[in-house]
Amino acid sequence: MPQNDEFLLTLRNANPIEEVMGSYVKLIKRGRNYVCNCPFHSEKTPSCTVFLDRDPHFYCFGCGAGGDVITFIMKIENLDFREAVKFLAQRAGLEVPEYGSKDSSLAKRRTRIYEMNRIAANFYYQNLFKGPDKAGLQYFAQRKLSPQTVKKYGLGFAPNDWDKLAKLLRSKGYTEEEMIDAWLCGRNKNGRLFDMFRNRVMFPIIDLRGNVIGFGGRVMDDSKPKYLNTGATPVFDKGSNLFSMNFAKNSDVKRLILCEGYMDVIAVNQAGFENVVATLGTAITPEQARLMSHYADEVIIAYDSDGAGQKATQKAINHFADVGLRTRILHIEGAKDPDEFIKKFGANRFRILIDNSGDANLFMLDRCEEGLDLNTEMGRVELLKRVANVLAGIENPLEREVYISRSAKKCEIPAEVLKNHIDGLLKKNVRTQKKSEWKNIQAQISRPKDFISDPQAAKHRREARAEEMIISYLMARPEEAQRLSKEAPPDIFATEFHKRVYSALLAGMTASDSFTLSVLGESFSPEEMGRISGISAKMSGKEISSAAVADCIELLQTKKLSALPENGEYSEEDLRRLFNSKKN
Repeated sequence: MPQNDEFLLTLRNANPIEEVMGSYVKLIKRGRNYVCNCPFHSEKTPSCTVFLDRDPHFYCFGCGAGGDVITFIMKIENLDFREAVKFLAQRAGLEVPEYGSKDSSLAKRRTRIYEMNRIAANFYYQNLFKGPDKAGLQYFAQRKLSPQTVKKYGLGFAPNDWDKLAKLLRSKGYTEEEMIDAWLCGRNKNGRLFDMFRNRVMFPIIDLRGNVIGFGGRVMDDSKPKYLNTGATPVFDKGSNLFSMNFAKNSDVKRLILCEGYMDVIAVNQAGFENVVATLGTAITPEQARLMSHYADEVIIAYDSDGAGQKATQKAINHFADVGLRTRILHIEGAKDPDEFIKKFGANRFRILIDNSGDANLFMLDRCEEGLDLNTEMGRVELLKRVANVLAGIENPLEREVYISRSAKKCEIPAEVLKNHIDGLLKKNVRTQKKSEWKNIQAQISRPKDFISDPQAAKHRREARAEEMIISYLMARPEEAQRLSKEAPPDIFATEFHKRVYSALLAGMTASDSFTLSVLGESFSPEEMGRISGISAKMSGKEISSAAVADCIELLQTKKLSALPENGEYSEEDLRRLFNSKKN
């Protein structure tokens, strides 16, 4: 077994998947395996299974996420393969051996982008203090940021030059394509390279491991766009990351303060609150809510009190409820945002504001009255409908009872009447939700997403199912690899993805008696590892006989023979297969 493969086996054994996943989600024992609510999409009924067979792995029948323990860490921590290996090695106290030259193109791209981002961040920082244009420094001074805060966040200034950063990166050996890949540069219609960020104060976006993954740039006047954020790159997705989470994760309190913008976050942090974050130019996403749930039990939303802020608050409350986070709302009076409040009233008053922040349920209930005339019967009936829907969304029974009593008094109806109505809604909601999630699971099993996303699988459905059965059989019986490699060579497979998987399995299993799925992780993406786990998961509990596999092989061989050249120019291999098929 190659040295790296030996280490991956050791790494997997030192990090049992049920222990690792159990530190992120609540696992429920079901027979030999475990089930849980999938951490990669919102659900109430568990559709994710952790299989503790010869090669432990997980698979979600709802969204198709799956893989081994390394894949899980890659997805949950947003790491590439080697970063996930280092993460798990550190967890288990293992030393990672030096890898050879085998390196995926994606890993190389990510590494190069991290390097360019670090150079760019230093360029912006140095330019803030040493550049001829002091506009950026003046802006931060006006916003009352201390030199220590500027240094802590690595704030900078992008000069009003066409391609100054591009020239610097080119001098360090980076190609124009790499600069564009990192979203640091772009091309105009004439093909000329230009810096994406110009004449803006710069906010580096740093991930949980300290890598600069992107930037936010703000203008210092009224020009548009006010904020410009890095677009999607191999290391950055604005819907999956949070500004200042690299600091907030180290907070001693299990509470996070969610602000709207970078400056709010920095002002709150400077005032002594390390546990503050912001989204990156978008409304809160389910992925960001799940990330926050790893580090907190409660979130305080400190959005602006204008219409847009109120709508964003309501959306955030729903996402936080889905991942089990308690939510409170910060009512800011006398200022438009946390930054202005702290400047006017100080950090101590802001702390009092935080401690007395309002309950999210009260916020939602108060919003129910908007646009209604409560002096009319129609208005009061509509209010009851809205209130009932909010109350039915409160999961804790005792908490729900308190709000039922309050709402019944406000609506001037007996509490028992409102409670009975809500109990009916709860039963209906549970039935609807379970039915919907069960449909999704059944659809995933009977009509795999692979067939939708893979045109070859959709075109060759019978062959694709036969290939899945052979792969599943091989994964359960690696000792059959030698025989199958002769009886069913990879070239009889009709779909390219299955051929890649099958070839990798045969190569790994014939080279080692201790092959694990972890070995595939460096060659296949997390999404592809999910598809591989799905093949095994969908066949779990079903005994695949050698006769059934023989039928699958015959089907693929027949299909392959039907595709032989019409001009009769057969290769030696074609003739051998043709002869054997006639003989059988």
